[in-house]
Amino acid sequence: MAELMGKLRGNKVKFESDKIVLTAGATSANETLMFCLADPGDAFLLPVPYYPGFDRDLKWRTGVEIVPIHCSSSNDFKITSSSLEQAYNQAQKLDLKVKGILITNPSNPLGTTLTRPELELLLDFALAKGVHIVSDEIYSGTVFDESNFTSIAEVVNDRTQEGNDDTSSSLKTRVHIVYSLSKDLGIPGFRVGMIYSQNENIISAATKMSSFGLISSQTQYTLSRMLSDEKFMKKYVRKNRKRLRKRKEILVSGLKSAGIKCLKSNSCLFCWVDMRSLMRCNSFEEEKLIWKRIVYEVGLNISPGYSCHCSEPGWFRLCFANMSEETLHVAIKRIKNFAELIHRENSVILKPKQICWVLLY
Repeated sequence: MAELMGKLRGNKVKFESDKIVLTAGATSANETLMFCLADPGDAFLLPVPYYPGFDRDLKWRTGVEIVPIHCSSSNDFKITSSSLEQAYNQAQKLDLKVKGILITNPSNPLGTTLTRPELELLLDFALAKGVHIVSDEIYSGTVFDESNFTSIAEVVNDRTQEGNDDTSSSLKTRVHIVYSLSKDLGIPGFRVGMIYSQNENIISAATKMSSFGLISSQTQYTLSRMLSDEKFMKKYVRKNRKRLRKRKEILVSGLKSAGIKCLKSNSCLFCWVDMRSLMRCNSFEEEKLIWKRIVYEVGLNISPGYSCHCSEPGWFRLCFANMSEETLHVAIKRIKNFAELIHRENSVILKPKQICWVLLY
């Protein structure tokens, strides 16, 4: 696992096996870190939109609260210093003690990677506030071009070599990485995840807690043989990245022909799609209506932005990797036909009872 993580990141940083705790998937890894880093009623800051499962993974059994870092489409949903401060201040107003920030890099649902300046910003913020950073990097092997991905481990490594001893020590013990084979190898049912941390206390506590979410010896044996086959793994990762890029390009091109834009992305198994042009008004109720029509009339299962806590209505996550290329073309055709239908409907003068009101929350 340590060697695979290094290779997927272009061998820019070395991962040490004694700083790894194996878990039954990334879900177990994230929950374990919440138990290790926070007490019930403490808070973690998460950039929105985020993976809907975090509401379950991080909160249900731990009692940890999630405070959103609101990101905007005006800058492609990038994290800013002002959005970090606003989220931190909001937590304080709610009398919540912030214990850390959790990021996904590459991002689910955006399909984008965090830049080095963004990671530097997050590290500076964590040091200033005395909080931890959990970086969920389960999609790191899906980046279409590995040179476009910077792991937070790489930035920490560079800064600790340049900085003073006190800052370096604090930085290393405050950054924790979650990884899993579920996405990169397409084996979610095997439940193979891990925590990587240079904090000895976290490794010790997580090791004890891993008894509640072990990976079977049979699974470990089988996968260790596969991961040790360097020729196969190199070929697989290269081909997987190539296929994902092609599928993404097909989807983006097809949606563009239907007048629908996508956020520019460079990784993952999905696209973040802007369907605001199909909405009669800018509200989450209208977004929900569009989503239901796509599910029941078009026959496609997509994720509405509100389920990812997106701050702006009209965005949807569309997966493109769980179907054949032929099926993808069928899906695109259905969306295109639906978009044409919506535009025809919206061109009709609305009757008073059809007026869509923007709901205030």
